[in-house]
Amino acid sequence: MTLLYVFDMDDVLYDYDWRTRMADLTALTGHDLHELRRRWWISGMEWEAEAGDPSDPDEYLRRVTGIIGAEISREEWVRIRSEATQPRPAALAAVRRAAELGRVALLTNNGILIHEHLHEVAPELVPIMGRENMHASAAFGARKPDPLVYERILAHYGAAAADTFFTDDRIENIEGAESIGITGHLYVDEASLLAAIEAFAAEARAA
Repeated sequence: MTLLYVFDMDDVLYDYDWRTRMADLTALTGHDLHELRRRWWISGMEWEAEAGDPSDPDEYLRRVTGIIGAEISREEWVRIRSEATQPRPAALAAVRRAAELGRVALLTNNGILIHEHLHEVAPELVPIMGRENMHASAAFGARKPDPLVYERILAHYGAAAADTFFTDDRIENIEGAESIGITGHLYVDEASLLAAIEAFAAEARAA
């Protein structure tokens, strides 16, 4: 039996400063925060992208730049996202401990373009879990909290729900994972995350 530990990225392993990202995009587009939100988020485009539509990164960039009304290169898009994403060292230490106890993977609600560049957005995770284990929801064609995304990540790893641990800072995402039998942990801080990782392994050894 091999345990699988799956981690959310933003506001769990990394601080994500959405306003910093929007400020950079404001500088490029000339739109203020409210207009960017209206065009990008309220339109529903990003939610569809996180669920896998579009499935091609170049098409994603074409759609999003069309919506926000500015030509932005892939490199610039990734740079802006990366600069708004800062690691939490103690949380990364908890991932290292989980890697000693089983397999570790990342599952973040993001579109397919960021999926292909997670090793740049979250480079600190590469030596811990390998870039092949860093996933955006778009790669599985569903977004959290849809149970389908959890089913597909289990299938990807050939893991049983009972042998899988998942942490996220949003209760609805935890509930989605738990609905198919995954052990969920609502992230509060690094100490409780590490304790939950250890408890999950101890319970598995005792079973």
